[in-house]
Amino acid sequence: MSIYRYKALNEKHRAVYGRLVAFNEGDAERKIGRKKMEPVWLLDITNRLDTKLLFLVQRVGNKDLVVFSREFSLMISANIGVVEALVTILDQTANPRLKNIIAESIFDIEGGAMLSDSLEKRGHGTFSNFYINVIRAGETSGKLDEVLSYLADEMEKDFDILGKFKGAMIYPAFVVCGMIGVGFIMMYYVMPQLTDMMTQTGATTLPVATQIVMSVVYFLQNYLFLIIFLLVAAIIGFSLFIRTEFGRTQFDTFKLKVPIFGKLYKLIYLVRFCRSFSTLLYGGVTIIHSLDVASDVVRNKVYQNLIKKTVKAVNEGHSISYEFANSPYVPTMVPEMMVIGEKTGKLDDVLQKISDFYARELTASLNTLNVLLEPIIMIVLGIGVAILVAAVILPMYDVASSF
Repeated sequence: MSIYRYKALNEKHRAVYGRLVAFNEGDAERKIGRKKMEPVWLLDITNRLDTKLLFLVQRVGNKDLVVFSREFSLMISANIGVVEALVTILDQTANPRLKNIIAESIFDIEGGAMLSDSLEKRGHGTFSNFYINVIRAGETSGKLDEVLSYLADEMEKDFDILGKFKGAMIYPAFVVCGMIGVGFIMMYYVMPQLTDMMTQTGATTLPVATQIVMSVVYFLQNYLFLIIFLLVAAIIGFSLFIRTEFGRTQFDTFKLKVPIFGKLYKLIYLVRFCRSFSTLLYGGVTIIHSLDVASDVVRNKVYQNLIKKTVKAVNEGHSISYEFANSPYVPTMVPEMMVIGEKTGKLDDVLQKISDFYARELTASLNTLNVLLEPIIMIVLGIGVAILVAAVILPMYDVASSF
């Protein structure tokens, strides 16, 4: 497959520039013609440096994968062949990286490869192990359309939850960054000028608030590069620490114990595990393999270790809920519901209900967090402003009173 940049004339004879993926120049011209345009020139940019850099930088987001899965599911359910469906989706996909993966997958499938094998080969870093296993299960069971639709639904729910969590963090992060920026400008630029003015007017003593702020200013002016160096060293050291098995486990455990946010993290990981486990079971993947894949989806060492223990327990003949019932990071409702699911043979449905329940609880917790954060942020802002005002206004008032 090749990537072409083109210039074409539309029905109003206006120049249109664009980019597309095609098998060859003839295929590219046909695709341009289907858009009711007349090609003027085509340029193969597949091996150009800027194209390769674009693929390195360009990400395929969750939204792109949801749209792809949804469209693919609709076409397969309408009895359209896999290749024909992918060709149609290819023309409608805007993301260049995903476009290239789809095009290469079409080539592989026409050569006799399975869709899941092609996505695993071509979509490394784009399609997760979880996604590929669900597709493979759908191909094996003959329920590819159902599995794709179910997968799209679950990905949409996951995307929605993460969006709400990030949205709840944006406002406080923005306010804190603004406070730090304003405080730095005041202390690094305004306060030194104020001190010089106080010195010139003969002021011998400064208010306590001003002295504290000036001590901070002095420290910043004389040790700024040292502070930056220590911050960079701390960031690098922390990133290296959490790459180790011990460091990652400690950090993930810490996240679960942080006040307020620890509960949110627990809910996110539980929803992620139950949802992925349920989706894999629905697709026909075995319990052991589903647990292995779900552990990768969770992305938390505490829960990954718990799932590994569960796999070992299941192999030894124990229930799936055996290890979950003994974990302090899992609510008692989860193992109890798992037992019911195992006894009734509807574990996938039970897991789905658990994930929906905790997803609603997570949404409610995020809404409550937003309500609590607003007054807390206002109080912190008020304290910060009071300190700066006291540090600036009081010495000016003393100088004015001295005349």
